[in-house]
Amino acid sequence: MSGGQATKGVEQGGFLLFLGLVSAALLAVVLPFARPLLWAALGAILFQPLYRWFHEKRPEKESQSALASMVVILFAVVLPAFWIGSAVVDEAAGLFLAFRDGDIDVSIYFERVFAALPANIQTSLASAGFGDFVAVQERATAFVQASLGLIATQAIAIGGSVFGFVLAFAVGLYVSFFLLRDGRAVGDAILAALPMERPVADRLAERFLMIVRATIKGSVVVGLVQGALGALTFWIVGIPSVLLLGVIMAIASLLPALGPAIVWVPAAIYLLATGAIWEGVVVIISGVALIGMADNVLRPILVGRDTGIPDWLVLVTTLGGIATMGLSGIVVGPLVCGLFLAAWGIFAEQRGPDGASAAERPEREAGA
Repeated sequence: MSGGQATKGVEQGGFLLFLGLVSAALLAVVLPFARPLLWAALGAILFQPLYRWFHEKRPEKESQSALASMVVILFAVVLPAFWIGSAVVDEAAGLFLAFRDGDIDVSIYFERVFAALPANIQTSLASAGFGDFVAVQERATAFVQASLGLIATQAIAIGGSVFGFVLAFAVGLYVSFFLLRDGRAVGDAILAALPMERPVADRLAERFLMIVRATIKGSVVVGLVQGALGALTFWIVGIPSVLLLGVIMAIASLLPALGPAIVWVPAAIYLLATGAIWEGVVVIISGVALIGMADNVLRPILVGRDTGIPDWLVLVTTLGGIATMGLSGIVVGPLVCGLFLAAWGIFAEQRGPDGASAAERPEREAGA
């Protein structure tokens, strides 16, 4: 190697080192705002059609189109979400206090359901340790208090750092405005800078956008619809804390196969067992005909095509994402899984069926 080549190699290595260090420094600086930046990017991707609609009405008015889109998002999505969230936290806090102070006696509800069951089922439950109402009450109360306490804790955490929450919210809205307006240019610049072949980068970008839209439209929107239908059903039959139960159903809709039935089936069983026949029948009809069918009807309309991720991976990555990142993990978990599958699929295509890379294949064919 000549001296010039060695110098060029050192300079190239030094530049790559500097590039890595300055990238790590930028990540460290923006890390406190990672979640608002993530939701700003996701919102800009999801509402890009709305921005384009405004832009078609007022060509060459990009800033005005982005501002109009932000106004619609604020009043149609953000403010209703805050109102529902505050109401859910109030209901959760009230239930938590009621369980803690003993105002709600879980054993009474279990006794009613247990007494309405057939004798053989009662015997089986008793042999499994569920016939002792005191023990069942302790287990159920501990579980409910832990669940509701988590919600109350999160609310206290948000209230305890109001300035930080407001700052993160403002940053998210501010960044969303610019990503709506300049998102295409930013995306093209990122793809051009990625150290990979442009066709591969384009395929990964297409996969990224597809999974984001499928996750938000096909999971979040469908979950909200199912949660709203469940809350309306519970309100009709007179079950309390309908907003809290609706939110739980919306989250449960992320679970393949089971979904909102985790909530409405026990509610229907309790109503039927306690003599509320027509209320229980209404919950069953609504659960099967409305809540259950909403997923089958809305998902193909909103998503249009499958993400290619198996249901069991969706379940695992969604729960893992929630455990790691909170609510942001609902999108991040399946997104990481989808990009993982897409990247390995592209790698397998490049290697070919015989395990040779695209560069090695012509040499093998020539040798043959």
